[in-house]
Amino acid sequence: MYTDTDRCVRAVQSKDARFDGWFFTAVRTTGIYCRPSCPAVPPKVENMTFLPSAAACQQAGYRACKRCRPDTSPGSPEWNARADAVARAMRLIQDGVVDREGVPGLAARLGYSTRQVERQLNAELGAGPLALARAQRAQTARLLIETSALPMGDVAFAAGFASIRAFNDTVREVFALSPSELRTRSAKAHLDQPRIPGTISLRLPFRAPLNPDNLFGHLAATAVPGVEEWRGGAYRRTLRLPYGTGVVALAPRPDHIACQLALTDLRDLTIAISRCRWMLDLDADPEAVDEQLRSDPLLAPLVDKAPGRRVPRTVDAAEFAVRAVLGQQVSTAAARTHAARLVTAHGEPVADPDPEGGLTHLFPSPQALAALDPRSLALPRSRRATLATLVSGLVDGSLPLGVDSDWEAARARLGALPGFGPWTTEVIAMRALGDPDAFLPSDLGVRRAAAGLGLPSTPAALTARAAGWRPWRAYAVQYLWATDSHPINHLPV
Repeated sequence: MYTDTDRCVRAVQSKDARFDGWFFTAVRTTGIYCRPSCPAVPPKVENMTFLPSAAACQQAGYRACKRCRPDTSPGSPEWNARADAVARAMRLIQDGVVDREGVPGLAARLGYSTRQVERQLNAELGAGPLALARAQRAQTARLLIETSALPMGDVAFAAGFASIRAFNDTVREVFALSPSELRTRSAKAHLDQPRIPGTISLRLPFRAPLNPDNLFGHLAATAVPGVEEWRGGAYRRTLRLPYGTGVVALAPRPDHIACQLALTDLRDLTIAISRCRWMLDLDADPEAVDEQLRSDPLLAPLVDKAPGRRVPRTVDAAEFAVRAVLGQQVSTAAARTHAARLVTAHGEPVADPDPEGGLTHLFPSPQALAALDPRSLALPRSRRATLATLVSGLVDGSLPLGVDSDWEAARARLGALPGFGPWTTEVIAMRALGDPDAFLPSDLGVRRAAAGLGLPSTPAALTARAAGWRPWRAYAVQYLWATDSHPINHLPV
């Protein structure tokens, strides 16, 4: 969008928050870059230039505005609808791959040379992978400075900087303030907000509208005991992260998601935030989604009644794939029971930082599940075989599942496994891989809703009708499911 100057100017002059994250406004006369909704007086048009990412702004020598804090704006929704190399690279960078494995590791995961990855990212985002990762480190550093009492040396290394000097230089360059000045400003602004020892509290922004009912309702209704729970108005769960473990509590608020993180290793902060945003689909563009779905007169009343539905995803694609198999042809309650048994027998114990909490385990890793005897599972023989085949593929790498997956290639691999029909494959594509166009025409809830609305209810006919909903059919499924009284559609009390 940043190449459409007239449209960008209109968004800036109207302070339209819908475009935060789509592009950034750099002001030549001040050397500052802002989000489109910045409350400051808009600059003269001739002084504006538009860039596609915060990293591109920083690389061009602009510093972040102190009023609108553009580095904290929602992520670009561009990557939600794509699975090409650039979109997959962005999702991997957000998941911390460059910090852990370097640019060669990023390129190896994508199947390209480092030169090709650099060229593609620079062409589309105006910055290479190192600059994009640097911008992310700067934002992580700012979060730690403002939300914790950690010594600055610990903040630097937790944010991924190789040295204190690099940390100080980057913070000064990006924010035009020293780390200590940032902390002082934050303390003055949040005197009435006590910090909880051992946790990091932050706000996860999103584009309005956001309907929390199906999002948190689904996560709470399908929560696996010991791994997930709904308590105190928040969805809580354990996290398996590259450097350690964590526990997160996420609570919906009118203009943000309140997030509290307890981590065993602070180097996991950026990754934990990225995975929580991914799980809650916070970088979606609800205006674009709902506008497309409203074009169908039979769907329009559902969208108008409760706009802004998101697709509830997962923090661990392998975990969700296992749970999808456990949920084949059984009720939600039965699926939770099967998963809870696996957790008790094979999950890794963790300590809940809240003494009143009920989180006890991480969901078992594929490696742990590979060691179990399928005959010990209270499942039909065919489903035990399906689960064993899935786990084997996850362990040996023949079935890579993650935010960087090529959606169609993953579908083909899943569909080739015994016991994997269209429903299982599509629900994994929707909730584990993040394909916004995944569709479940054979799902019982979808077919009932379709029949009630006067839509075709047979899978083939419904698929044909749903062609007009593309590329947002996964969101259409959320609206169709919402016609039922199932607990997944209601925010827990």
